[in-house]
Amino acid sequence: MNAAHRGRSRRGTGALLTGALVLAAAPVLALTVGAGPSGALGAATTPDRVFVSTAGHAGATGTRRDPVASIGEAVARVANGGLVVIRGGTYAQRVRLRDVHGVTVRAFRHEHVILDGGPLTPGPGRSAMVTVVDSSRVTVADLDIRGYDTTSRSAMPIGIYVHGASSRVTLRGNHVHSMGNYNGTLGSFDINAHGIAVYGDRARHPIVDVTISDNQVDHLALGASESVVVNGNVDHWRIVRNRIHDNNNIGIDAIGFEPTLGGAARYSQANRARNGVIADNVITDIISRGNPAYYEGGGWCDCADGIYVDGGTHIRVLRNRLRGDDIGIEVAAENARGSADHVVVADNFVTRSGYVGIATGGYCDGKGDCGGVQTGRAFANRFLANTLYDNNQFADGSPEILVQYHCSRTVFRNNIVSARGPAEALVGTVPRAQDDASARAPRLDGNLYYTSGGRPGRASFGVLGVTYRGWQAYRSATGEDAHSRYADPGLRQPARGDLHLRAGSPAVDAGLPLRAREVGRLDIDGQARVQGGRIDVGADEL
Repeated sequence: MNAAHRGRSRRGTGALLTGALVLAAAPVLALTVGAGPSGALGAATTPDRVFVSTAGHAGATGTRRDPVASIGEAVARVANGGLVVIRGGTYAQRVRLRDVHGVTVRAFRHEHVILDGGPLTPGPGRSAMVTVVDSSRVTVADLDIRGYDTTSRSAMPIGIYVHGASSRVTLRGNHVHSMGNYNGTLGSFDINAHGIAVYGDRARHPIVDVTISDNQVDHLALGASESVVVNGNVDHWRIVRNRIHDNNNIGIDAIGFEPTLGGAARYSQANRARNGVIADNVITDIISRGNPAYYEGGGWCDCADGIYVDGGTHIRVLRNRLRGDDIGIEVAAENARGSADHVVVADNFVTRSGYVGIATGGYCDGKGDCGGVQTGRAFANRFLANTLYDNNQFADGSPEILVQYHCSRTVFRNNIVSARGPAEALVGTVPRAQDDASARAPRLDGNLYYTSGGRPGRASFGVLGVTYRGWQAYRSATGEDAHSRYADPGLRQPARGDLHLRAGSPAVDAGLPLRAREVGRLDIDGQARVQGGRIDVGADEL
């Protein structure tokens, strides 16, 4: 059957706020770093390591025995290179690293450092517990960031925020949680917050070489915004090995064509997250139901992606494990003048999504039944060697894979696609997809399909607005999936989320050849991608 998109655009204008960071007046120490250190410790005695402690005091020497109390004071002393070491404890402090270079801010050894935003008030616009702006070679590591809350629709609280002309920034091992925007206005897209956000907001100075790794981001109230996002002029970045869970909007998003850059740059190639990698993340329970921003027409829009490439380009989405999200992975462009292109989605496990496992293409063609808006294009995207199992938990007849509007040059190859729902829908389309002169049918081959009833004659496949019932009828009518099979893939314990292959699986050594630069040299577990005579179908190499 044709599976239409579940509701309207998934981000509102509130997520598009621009302008400089505004820090609210609050009873905290001054933490902005710009000019060099002043006072008794002049440039000639600038240390390379400064300790901070809740037992410290202003003007201390900054040694382990005589620490300062303010993280901002410590950063000011090492602004041209050095290490800020924070002892365990709770700090009601914002930290702003402006125009610093070669600075690391981290917890001392394994001590628990909490940046508590509870006593602070987010001001209008974007404000963060940790801000990095116009800085290079900066690392923020091993901090617990929490409690930075608001109910104001004019405020956007953020755990860690990178922007300006920044480069070589690493955010590692932090726990950003239990914070956000708790405004309850139903249907308002002016409710926004982020866990970790990187905004490339300078047209001539992209943010380059950003690594977001080994963080945990959870229990956030995000409104119309995202848990972890790279937005706008961000080039060469990595989001890897993070655990993102129990948030009420998108897990990871790579965005283009929003007004992060304005004027002539708005629709330029500079205003796109690009040349990035999203790999080895575990993303679970990303669900928008109950999020006030997604209440419409008397019900909830269940439309939060685990991973979303919205207008990004030249991005690789590899070896991620997604479970229980509204939508597993989506590659699309919400802006009608934008596109999502040259994206490779490979070697991922996607299971128990509410709506669909993988979606690509614009969610609407301007007609009223999909929201009355026009969306952008998706082209030159490849979905390779993924394992999809038991998605469409809503049991509304939607498929494991959904190809929407304005798609062309789309490839699905060597995927395991196993549906459990009563509709037995494996690949889906949308109404009127064939009416778009620029759209082209996806190219599908080398895949392994199965439905819970084990009845190939009842499986459904949708291509360019037409749905075919039955495995052979679909192949005869379209010519697609010539080398694919319909058979039980022999997954190990799929009901428990274990999508690895059992010995004797028909997926073993059954894949079509794929270039290593596309699918990668490693499978979902980091093992060699080819271990027999041929590559296996799906994300696991047995």
